[in-house]
Amino acid sequence: MISGDNKREINRVIPAVDSQDGAGVLLKRSIGRNSSTRLDPFLMLDAFSTDNPDDYMAGFPPHPHRGFETVTYMLNGQMIHRDHLGNEGELRSGGVQWMTAGKGVIHEERPVAIEGVMRGFQLWVNLPAKDKMKPAAYQNIEPEAVPQIELMGGAVLKLIAGSLTLGDNSYQGPVCVEGTRPLYVDLQLPPGITVELPIPTEHNAFIYLFEGKASVEGQPLLINAANRLSTGSTVSITAPESDVDKSIARLLLLAGKPIGEPVAQYGPFVMNTMKEVEQAIVDYREGRLVD
Repeated sequence: MISGDNKREINRVIPAVDSQDGAGVLLKRSIGRNSSTRLDPFLMLDAFSTDNPDDYMAGFPPHPHRGFETVTYMLNGQMIHRDHLGNEGELRSGGVQWMTAGKGVIHEERPVAIEGVMRGFQLWVNLPAKDKMKPAAYQNIEPEAVPQIELMGGAVLKLIAGSLTLGDNSYQGPVCVEGTRPLYVDLQLPPGITVELPIPTEHNAFIYLFEGKASVEGQPLLINAANRLSTGSTVSITAPESDVDKSIARLLLLAGKPIGEPVAQYGPFVMNTMKEVEQAIVDYREGRLVD
């Protein structure tokens, strides 16, 4: 844990709403419900969680993307990824798929039928104009490659992307993106524990609580919602102590450097102008998206 004077607070709450995508996969969408709920550089955050295979087995058949990055973090379950570049990988519990669509990619994601819950998140991260047409790339990050950091009081932090300095120790996640410099943290907090984490002052940030209860500077975090944070250099997160409720709080902390450019989006295409989006649609229809 660290100390800091310029602490962030909650300044907006964006509740997740029921939605569906792909071939009818049920999910909850917070960031990106519409254009007013984006948080530069984040375009969308979907959460999926169900133990009913009918809710997810149809998966996400082949579909295109251009102009941004997709990040799938699997908490429970398995999913197979395939794309036009010949990449194929199995996303296991605790693993991450980080795909840069760039100029264009056509891929599919299909769940593997197993017992139990299929649960995870998909995040869309924008790319600056200079990177929107770069070659597509794909990383399949195994669970063992994600640093797991044990903090005081039994708190556990998984660092998926970005870097953190905690006390005298520095940590680096398996993903580093130069343009938006995203920080992606999965944090577990036992009751009565407070953790203070650094966030670059220029970054936009939010917290998505998906289990238990927690607060920031005395403000309760709404569960299943993007709790947007004010500016500052640190965030202090507390799980309340209770003689009755001994459940662990679990949340995502996401932060990124804003791009500050116009966003033009039509479905899976995210560019700077609608003319560029229209060109992406034409390229896809005429088979030039992935040339």
